Amino acid sequence: MTNVLILGANGRIARLVRQRLLTETNTQLTLYLRHAKRLGSIDPTREDVIEADVNDYQALVQAMANQDIVYANLGGQFEPLANNIVKAMTAVSVKRLIYVTGLDLYHEVPGEFGQWVETSIGSAVMNDTRRAAKIIENSSLNYTIIRAAYMTDTDTIDYELTDKGTPFKGTIISRKSVADLIMKIIVNPEQHSYSSLGIDQPGTDGDRPY
Repeated sequence: MTNVLILGANGRIARLVRQRLLTETNTQLTLYLRHAKRLGSIDPTREDVIEADVNDYQALVQAMANQDIVYANLGGQFEPLANNIVKAMTAVSVKRLIYVTGLDLYHEVPGEFGQWVETSIGSAVMNDTRRAAKIIENSSLNYTIIRAAYMTDTDTIDYELTDKGTPFKGTIISRKSVADLIMKIIVNPEQHSYSSLGIDQPGTDGDRPY
């Protein structure tokens, strides 16, 4: 039996992952979020809920205890969040991290689309995101960073992956596809160890998403 801590458990991708884990596996879940009432009903035999902020280091350390995998899908200022996650996981000797973020961490998005991403998101946010990724990559954790293209709620699972150091492909990706990749890693945690993966929908290359 695997114990999984979901940070940002009410996020749209996190909700998809949670439901699939409950349906398809016997995983025990710890759902960590700032406003627990947003979750609605839970399965008390399979799920624990912690109402706290990832910026709360002591709460985070307590939540990490006895976990096998930490899956983080967060918003906000990323550098302090990543720092707290790495520090807490290291403190309690939890090694496996799945961390979802956006594209162009390494200026890997080519051409007009890459320039548009940088301009539309803004340098301050992009640099914060890059610093967060570097904290994770420089840690001793067994991490998988997932760099997602612009996300849609399309009811489809269709994706391709690109490794760090290779140009990003495509412009969009469905949340169901990102959730599917996360599911595969949770079920087989050795898969994509120590990696940073770009994920997009094949055939969506262009200068703009959609």
